[in-house]
Amino acid sequence: MPPLRERKDDILMLVEYFVQRYANRAGKNIRSIEKKTLDLLQSYDWPGNIRELQNVIERSIILSSADVFSVDELWLPKETSRPASRAEASPALNVEQRSEREIIEAALAETRGRVSGPSGAAAKLGIPPSTLETRIKALKINKRPFKFG
Repeated sequence: MPPLRERKDDILMLVEYFVQRYANRAGKNIRSIEKKTLDLLQSYDWPGNIRELQNVIERSIILSSADVFSVDELWLPKETSRPASRAEASPALNVEQRSEREIIEAALAETRGRVSGPSGAAAKLGIPPSTLETRIKALKINKRPFKFG
């Protein structure tokens, strides 16, 4: 199958699917997708292919409190630096971990380092606090800077 950057027509369908999927998982009701966001997603090169699109959408849903889906354009770099060869590319697991790290760090920043409780990062992410603590340790995330940020 050709890379996502060569299948721009598929992006709308994929965005709708992933928005619905992650909104349901997060218990959120997304009524529409912002036109500016759609244009942004369709104009992006997607060097990480569908997995990158999926991660951007999941992160946006988790951090969103609105019923209109939008993506912060800062999450999509203007210039993409592609590895010269397949051998230099990071394994998929690292890409996934980086995304998970970003999601957790964003939730910690939003909650000023608080993990548990109704206003904690675990509640925002819809996961048990013990699971979040385990992921924080596994990803070696330091919670201290978020408490003062």
